Amino acid sequence: MKTIFREYDIRGIFEVELNRESLYWIGVHLGDRISKVGNIVAIGYDARIHSPDIFKFLVQGLATSNLKILNMGLVPTPNNYFSNYVSFNEDIPNASIMITGSHNPPEYNGLKITIDKKPFFGDDIYKLGEDVLKDLDKPMGNIPPFVKHISAKEIYINYLVEQFSNLRGMKSIVYDVGNGVAGVVVDEVFKRLGIEAKGLFTEPDGTFPNHHPDPTEEENLIEIRKELGTGKYGIGFAYDGDGDRIAIFTQKNTIKGDTLATIFAKQMENPTIIGEVKCSQVMYDEINKIGKAIMYKTGHSNLKVKIRETDADLAAEVSGHIFFNDRYFGFDDAIYTTLRVLELIKSGIDLDDEVAKLPQTLSTDEIKIKTTEEKKFEIIEKLKMKLQNPPAEFPEIREIIGVDGVRVVFKNGWGLVRASNTTPVLVTRFETTADQNELDLYMSSMQKLLDEI
Repeated sequence: MKTIFREYDIRGIFEVELNRESLYWIGVHLGDRISKVGNIVAIGYDARIHSPDIFKFLVQGLATSNLKILNMGLVPTPNNYFSNYVSFNEDIPNASIMITGSHNPPEYNGLKITIDKKPFFGDDIYKLGEDVLKDLDKPMGNIPPFVKHISAKEIYINYLVEQFSNLRGMKSIVYDVGNGVAGVVVDEVFKRLGIEAKGLFTEPDGTFPNHHPDPTEEENLIEIRKELGTGKYGIGFAYDGDGDRIAIFTQKNTIKGDTLATIFAKQMENPTIIGEVKCSQVMYDEINKIGKAIMYKTGHSNLKVKIRETDADLAAEVSGHIFFNDRYFGFDDAIYTTLRVLELIKSGIDLDDEVAKLPQTLSTDEIKIKTTEEKKFEIIEKLKMKLQNPPAEFPEIREIIGVDGVRVVFKNGWGLVRASNTTPVLVTRFETTADQNELDLYMSSMQKLLDEI
């Protein structure tokens, strides 16, 4: 049970860890925390078949804190975040809970929590877990919850249509929802804006019958790449299961989060942009020429906190979490990002040309090394110690950045080793401005140190 209380959210298998009892007590203790800032919580859920059941079990626990519960129904995660910034007939949420398993397999589900417009994560979730585990064997109460249905999706859609009315009439667009929940908003926004686009697997289906809704895995991109290969479409978008993460494609390029952040930064005056430790050095170098780039910890909750602290214009993760604070509210929203990308194209910016202008690098995707929850952070500390006195044959170290794991800056690139906050793995990534031999050298040198540890 303890493992479901993770760094950024609560996540587990329905009817195993996430069952009537555990969800009731999560609701009890979460309600107690929410009641300290107000008495209204907005709750939405994704397309998974057990999400409505989780809602029912959770609100029974929340009822013990006498909260007014605003039922958003089936909505994407960014729609849920958005509810923290609007009023529903004078009901202004003090918190929101999104019931979602994100891109996990169909049997999983979970909770993403916002209280007082701030992400509820890290030590707060771990302490919540401790309180829940203490009470699991106690009898549950039976206080009827006060639930009010709200038209949250309609308000969100209306906002997006109003903000992006300049996109009317665009065409040659294809998008893949993977039977996740993003389609319930994207379809309607495109329709109202008169945008001609082909949607793939837009019907919400929590069994994900066509492919898994994780656009970072190549096996899930076969259909959208096939559509782009026909030459009919100039731009493609793919979404994860709950719509807070995006992948962007042209006929030539896959544009990852750090590249996208660089392109957007160039359209801003004196921008401040936050990236995570996995972002390309090209992003940091290019943005520092025109503004300020900040390197910070991986994780959507971490970046939301940092964007509030610095009032940055934008934050980005390589994986496709994009956070606009420029003209928006600073949370990760793949649907809003879609419209900002289309706005770039409408203004005459050629994404492929922008990519071609950037310094070229060789890089790896994330390489994951299995370990244990107990050992992963210990390994990072030992690696830091070894790097203080590396072997004679080790590549020249220019800088060691310890903001999240270990990012070692070499003469012509960098290597990263960090402990995942959500799974028992080490995550590595490497990049070089030189050649494959140099990239292989960085990888093998770091791997040798890890092997010794």
